[in-house]
Amino acid sequence: MIRKTFKTISASEKLRSFMQKYNIPADYLFPNRRMVSKGVLIGLFIAFIPMPMQMLAVVSVIPFARFNVPIALSMCWLSNPFTMPPMYYMEYLTGSFLLGMQTSPVEMTLEWFSQNIGNIFIPLYVGTAFYSVFGSILGYYLVNLVWRNSVRKDQEIRKNGNAKCSSKNTDDA
Repeated sequence: MIRKTFKTISASEKLRSFMQKYNIPADYLFPNRRMVSKGVLIGLFIAFIPMPMQMLAVVSVIPFARFNVPIALSMCWLSNPFTMPPMYYMEYLTGSFLLGMQTSPVEMTLEWFSQNIGNIFIPLYVGTAFYSVFGSILGYYLVNLVWRNSVRKDQEIRKNGNAKCSSKNTDDA
């Protein structure tokens, strides 16, 4: 289903004319398994990092790696104004656990955050590293697994569909 949607979008004349007009290499929009899974990997890695302008960070990776840029940009929106507080709190708790540190009570206010940044900085970024690395790798392998299963299912449908068609033809004869 997802692969078919990507194929439909990539065949669009509007998209092709847009790419030619702005001289965008087709590699960055390829809807194949390798490019999409790399886009998920990079987008999720950056999504877990508490920093402003995450989309700019995705774009800054473009010269160094080939990946599906729209997928990576959309994945970095996993952290949005609604999900950031629970994500960063989870990262802080995980970092504190990994470092064996006591957690301090957290208030979700800018004032509390600015006063306590020195105490939570290291545990927050240790938790961030944990979730960035393992979350992005998990996303990469899940996309590969789902994509391969989808290809196998389509091949079985084609194979069984052709067998049913050929058996109907022999029954009619």
